[in-house]
Amino acid sequence: MRLLFLAVSLSLAIAAQTPAPKQSRVERGREFLGLPPPPDRAAAERGAKIFAQNCAFCHGQKATGAEGPNLIRSTVVLHDEKGELIGPVVLHGRPDKGMPAFSSMTQAQLYDIAEFLHARVQDAANRSSYKLQNIVTGDAKAGELFFQAHCTKCHSATGDLGHVGGKYEPSELQALFLYPDKVAPPVSLTVTLPNGQIISGTLKRQDDFNISMVDTSGVFHSWPNDSVRFEIKDPLAGHRDLLAIYTDADMHNLLAYLVTLK
Repeated sequence: MRLLFLAVSLSLAIAAQTPAPKQSRVERGREFLGLPPPPDRAAAERGAKIFAQNCAFCHGQKATGAEGPNLIRSTVVLHDEKGELIGPVVLHGRPDKGMPAFSSMTQAQLYDIAEFLHARVQDAANRSSYKLQNIVTGDAKAGELFFQAHCTKCHSATGDLGHVGGKYEPSELQALFLYPDKVAPPVSLTVTLPNGQIISGTLKRQDDFNISMVDTSGVFHSWPNDSVRFEIKDPLAGHRDLLAIYTDADMHNLLAYLVTLK
């Protein structure tokens, strides 16, 4: 008995230490939204064809409504699980609301239509399942010319940006040069006091009246702007300046060039 108890305890301890399977982004989104299990996608594809032939003229090709109501918002669809509510409505129709009966449909066809509607509901609700479309639509040659004209003072295609196109997804790479504040390194500040003392450190805040910093030893300082001389060195100043220059074409062309730096 004691051996059995030890074996069970050991099994429970091992189970407790076994990490839970990692959830995908889509699974986490579904759990967060309280969505039911994913629909049968094979059945949904079959159901899409049946729906297009019999229902789309009234409810729209994507079930979002036309002459008939939007089925993605239908309480019948939302409460249905495996066609038990949708099936009878399709089979018998709703003559009082102008919906004809489709009495010749089989149970398999009704199930497929139900799964198609469930797939439409989940795709509309679960934004974490959306796929980014290809955003690399620019002219890489034009992007290289823009890079040479505006970026080589600080960057090199074979130096600091060498292989950058292989390190980031296009959407991440675009965000890095369009939203510099997301990856902004510290802005350095050098202040010269009236007595000639020079203090260097990291800029904390600057407004119309005051400027403050944390010096290299970790001490905080603040002065009125007009009482000291100061020099600010923002490593991303060039990126910020470009925000006023970029055209839509420039942004797409530059991205198209950067993704070629593998």
